[in-house]
Amino acid sequence: MSVPQPPEPIPGARLLFSLDPAVSHLNHGSFGAVPIGVQRAQQRLRDEMEANPLRFFAQGLIDRITHTRRHLADFLGADADGTALVANATTGVAVVLQSLGLRPGDEVLTTDHGYGAVGFSVARECRRTGAVTRALRVPLAATDEEVVQVVRAGLRPGRTRLLVVDQLTSATARLFPVAAIVAVAREHGVPVLVDAAHAPGMLPTAVRSIGADFWVGNLHKWGYAPRGTAVLVVAPPWRDRVEPLVVSWEQESGFPGRVEWQATMDYTSWLAAPVGLFTLRSLGVDRIRTHNATLAAYGQRVVGDALGVSPTDLPDPGGPGVAMRIVPLPRGVATTLDAARALRTRIAERLAAEVAVMAWGGQGWLRLCGQVYNRTDEYERLAVRLPPLLAQR
Repeated sequence: MSVPQPPEPIPGARLLFSLDPAVSHLNHGSFGAVPIGVQRAQQRLRDEMEANPLRFFAQGLIDRITHTRRHLADFLGADADGTALVANATTGVAVVLQSLGLRPGDEVLTTDHGYGAVGFSVARECRRTGAVTRALRVPLAATDEEVVQVVRAGLRPGRTRLLVVDQLTSATARLFPVAAIVAVAREHGVPVLVDAAHAPGMLPTAVRSIGADFWVGNLHKWGYAPRGTAVLVVAPPWRDRVEPLVVSWEQESGFPGRVEWQATMDYTSWLAAPVGLFTLRSLGVDRIRTHNATLAAYGQRVVGDALGVSPTDLPDPGGPGVAMRIVPLPRGVATTLDAARALRTRIAERLAAEVAVMAWGGQGWLRLCGQVYNRTDEYERLAVRLPPLLAQR
């Protein structure tokens, strides 16, 4: 089978970013990259804040946050009155967990594809409350129907107080059928929290159509917003029960204000976020999505070929538009979290390439992303240089 054709570069897109040109930035999914125009918009807001802090915080800031929230919610197809701005998806998860009122004997159900920090948050809340957590094993190559069946079989009505499921997994770059999962959970009376950290900007997401009780997503990855910009969307029955991690002056205003207002936090990342969406729209949202997904597939195939991986053994993300792909590493390489971190550092230092290295299912995986600032030769260069580096172990 031939290597898939890479997409045509989007003219001028690379110049929109201030990334170090001496490094191949192939891991947009971890921390994103903020366009220069968005950086400048945030700096202007910071200058305004520092010119007169009292006026910035005391005169109209809540209205500006509300306006920003409505803009972002509209882009995501979410109810603005049920959407709160938060620092990141993990923060949103923590807000939900501590608002549930878990008790001894309750259960929080996850999958083995879940994000590590979310798993830590679930474990801590269970320790604090006496609840327990359980992870469902979902095979990497499972079909959507099989994923739903795994979830259906794993639910324990009356005991499972929350199901946490990823829309697009971080460790395995796998798209889950979250709307179908939510429907099954609802049949059993189990609330669902969808961790959609990678969805905003990458996937054509209409949050309302998913129907989850809780949905969290980052705008600072694929939405070109400054870091520290995410949303927590809450269904109407839960809004009065959601409490912030820190109580401040908007506590009596209810959700979402009580979650958003954290006193003297720097809100400029939120206020500049619409400029990120403007950048996205200026380049063409569908155009970017197609470009990035096609480029990630090309990179997966090129690097996979170099590592001797058959095309049939390269994991399929389970849907179009996914701009992250994983490649299995040789047997015994990066099979633990510490080993994966060490290999990522070696690749960064010796190959001048930023990638993600994951340890999942007893196997090491290389995760590659596609973004408008990437070029085909960056994946090709990695493909040439990575095998000798791995051979040195």
